[in-house]
Amino acid sequence: MSERNPEKVTIHTLAEKKARGEKITFVTAYDYPSGRLVDLAGVEAALVGDTVSMVVAGRPNTLETTVEEMLYHARSARRGVERALLVADLPFGSYHVSETEAVRNALRFLKEAGAEAVKLEGGRKQAPLVERLVQSEIPVMGHIGLTPQSLHMLGGYRVQGRTAEAARALLDDALALTAAGAFAIVLEGIPREIAAAITRQVPVPTIGIGAGPDCDGQILVFHDLLGLSFGRPLKFVRQYADLTTQIRGALERYAADVRSGAFPSDEESYHMAAAEREKLLLASSRPAR
Repeated sequence: MSERNPEKVTIHTLAEKKARGEKITFVTAYDYPSGRLVDLAGVEAALVGDTVSMVVAGRPNTLETTVEEMLYHARSARRGVERALLVADLPFGSYHVSETEAVRNALRFLKEAGAEAVKLEGGRKQAPLVERLVQSEIPVMGHIGLTPQSLHMLGGYRVQGRTAEAARALLDDALALTAAGAFAIVLEGIPREIAAAITRQVPVPTIGIGAGPDCDGQILVFHDLLGLSFGRPLKFVRQYADLTTQIRGALERYAADVRSGAFPSDEESYHMAAAEREKLLLASSRPAR
């Protein structure tokens, strides 16, 4: 566990941090190494996001991600996460057919993958489902604003809530999710002013991504903040490292050393004991019968 704060983070920890005015940190994690690193860094919560479809599987969006894929990645991240709260995304299609199927799928993330909460996208329309999940003892995190699973309905990845009417609708969404029992709400791709208003008016923590600094916390994609994503970073992404350049350079040096014969060296090779080596030389020097 992290030496910085050994206490286990729960949904109540996040509520207490909002009450004290302390910022909350979220980072995505998709496997054991990323989960372990997020935990060791002292980040409060790890999200097994359906963005795995893009940053790991190389797809153009999140829509193709399946429940089985998400369960695999959640189980992998769980092995690395000890202290942080582990939240898993419900992928597109896993909670859209019926409330019964949604509950069944959500339960699998808690029972089979060790997640401590699930996240789903949508506002007022999803409030009844959120209430049903919470009644089933499943902690739920909401997600409004730019909702990537609604890519085609939104007409692309566009900032939401640019008008007063749209801003009011987002506030209504947040209030509905809160009333339904959501323990926190992700605000994605909305103007700073709207995110600030929502954060002031809802009693649960707001976690921003492309929503300005006034949210109760922030989340970034693991690969984005470490510079492991290809292409130009989005406006709201701050890169804290350039691992793509470093890793590529390391791989190029490795390939060059192999081609030149510099790797592996004698020191990086295993050797027989001197006596056994001598026996082998004697045996190989005898004439064949």
